[in-house]
Amino acid sequence: MMTGSPEGSMVYVAVGATDLRKSINGLALLVEEQFELNLFGGSLFAFCNRRRDLVKILYWDGSGFCLWMKRLEQDCYRWPEDGEEVMAMRRTGVELAAQRS
Repeated sequence: MMTGSPEGSMVYVAVGATDLRKSINGLALLVEEQFELNLFGGSLFAFCNRRRDLVKILYWDGSGFCLWMKRLEQDCYRWPEDGEEVMAMRRTGVELAAQRS
């Protein structure tokens, strides 16, 4: 988790692959229109590409949108493929407890 995220922030993971050619505006549109979630509530929104080697996390820091990105040079991320469109998680210490939303 990134520094500066408040304790207890919700993390929403977009299940399956997302077209990560999208940047802040495109990902924000997905959050608002497809997932119907509040972009400005302090939550983090995580997206992964089809190859599972790139992750983007979108969040509002109070004065503007931030986009964090990490690409793996080897291996790939384990990413949920099925279930609900968005899975919500809350940080509790070092563990992430999944809960469906």
